[in-house]
Amino acid sequence: MKHNPSARPGAAASRRPGTRRRGRPAVPRLRRCSSPPARVGLLVLAAIAMMVAVVATPVAAYAAEPDLAVLAVESIDQVIENIRFWLVGILFSWASLCLTVGFLRYTSGEPGEVEKGKLALRSAAIGYAGALLAPLLVTIVGAWVA
Repeated sequence: MKHNPSARPGAAASRRPGTRRRGRPAVPRLRRCSSPPARVGLLVLAAIAMMVAVVATPVAAYAAEPDLAVLAVESIDQVIENIRFWLVGILFSWASLCLTVGFLRYTSGEPGEVEKGKLALRSAAIGYAGALLAPLLVTIVGAWVA
């Protein structure tokens, strides 16, 4: 049998070309640029393409200065409302995620996953209760501060 210099080391000589060890057809792979000048050329082309993309992107021009946005709040009540809004939103989102995961686990049918699903459904119920009680708790804390 002839020696094939392009064959991989350790490859079986009895295999047909284009097949793997398990008999599945080989997937053609992209060839890499192994020479340094080819790599440099590809990098230069990529850099030129990026520069053209940046230069060709339109930029908005303004004729006048935009109004300055005031980020400060006017009262502590507005701060409390913002905290209440974010707290309810986060708790509601987390409870919805727990409800979805719990439902999927509960309906899977596997005993271990069913138990985990029940725990997630309980967590969702606690999260929804917390989302409903969050405005009351924030109001109580706001009364302490004010």
